[in-house]
Amino acid sequence: MKKSMLKWVVPLVAILALALVLSSCSSATPTGQAKTLSGAGATFPLPLYTSWVYAYDNLTGVQVSYQGVGSGAGIAAITEGTVDFAGSDAIMTDEQEDAAEAAGGPILHIPMTSGAVAVIFNLPGFNSTDIRLTGDLLADIYAKTVTTWDDPRIADLNPALSSIDESITVVHRSDGSGTTFIFTNYLSKVSESWNATYGYATSVAWPGDVGGEKNAGVAGVVQATPYSIGYVELAYALQNDLPYMLLQNTYGNWEEPSLEGVTAATEGVPLPDDMRIMITNSSNPDAYPICGFTWVLAYVNQTDEAKGLALVNYLWWCIHDGQADQYSAALDYARLSNDAVAKAENEIRSIVYNGEQLLSE
Repeated sequence: MKKSMLKWVVPLVAILALALVLSSCSSATPTGQAKTLSGAGATFPLPLYTSWVYAYDNLTGVQVSYQGVGSGAGIAAITEGTVDFAGSDAIMTDEQEDAAEAAGGPILHIPMTSGAVAVIFNLPGFNSTDIRLTGDLLADIYAKTVTTWDDPRIADLNPALSSIDESITVVHRSDGSGTTFIFTNYLSKVSESWNATYGYATSVAWPGDVGGEKNAGVAGVVQATPYSIGYVELAYALQNDLPYMLLQNTYGNWEEPSLEGVTAATEGVPLPDDMRIMITNSSNPDAYPICGFTWVLAYVNQTDEAKGLALVNYLWWCIHDGQADQYSAALDYARLSNDAVAKAENEIRSIVYNGEQLLSE
């Protein structure tokens, strides 16, 4: 088995073993609750969600399937009614919300976790944290106005690159992606020219070079392509032994993607009740600048009582027991803050069937 696979498999084995122990003392599936749920969407939290569904099945007997198809596809799936919930790292646009509301009524953005988007690279002889970039320089690389590794602006920050006369192969997501939403949201905050030309969305009009499908696809392209640069959720960089860069935050500090950097980005930020908030480019001096929440999208008004009961119970478990270190920290995701958990609780309580609250606390 490849070393990169072991980084994910070993924590999952430990999680599954713990779930088997806990299942011996867990209660039976609540009366009237469906035994299956389906979800699809963001690949950003896929390693964490995979660990949750294994553990929850062993604890409760409820089988939750989750397909990592990208945030855009997840939003389309819940709008079309082909899944019980969707995963998204992107806040739905007004047009998407209008379509979802027409299909099934108001839709919730329930925070599940937060994580970092790592800027990965493939430069022979260089390792993680050997390379530094400012936000505006990163934006110009992705805009293709800075095209070689020995560009004077890069070399000023990284003198060891002054002799690397190689073109930068820029790798981006080819599918509609919440990771892209977070990444381009950051670029739009640090570069006026990027914001004016490309903006931020789950998919933008990239000026070049190579697209990769899902986080795993981008990681694979960078891994196979010398002198390339890409962006992926931190877990995928660690799983594939891909080095990542230091980025300068708003305070001027050089930060690597880390749980501590994500946690810092969420501190001191007033959280709205609907949790539609971006936390990129935080002013916290210890924050890593490219990070964000990832949400489960669920309808307020459930049309199937048994499915609705299963959904609220599963989501309640995710924002409480699912935040434990054996799930989150083991796979390089940050726990929700107490404030975020409180907001998520209120959202889950608002889910109803025929006007009646489904959650029984």
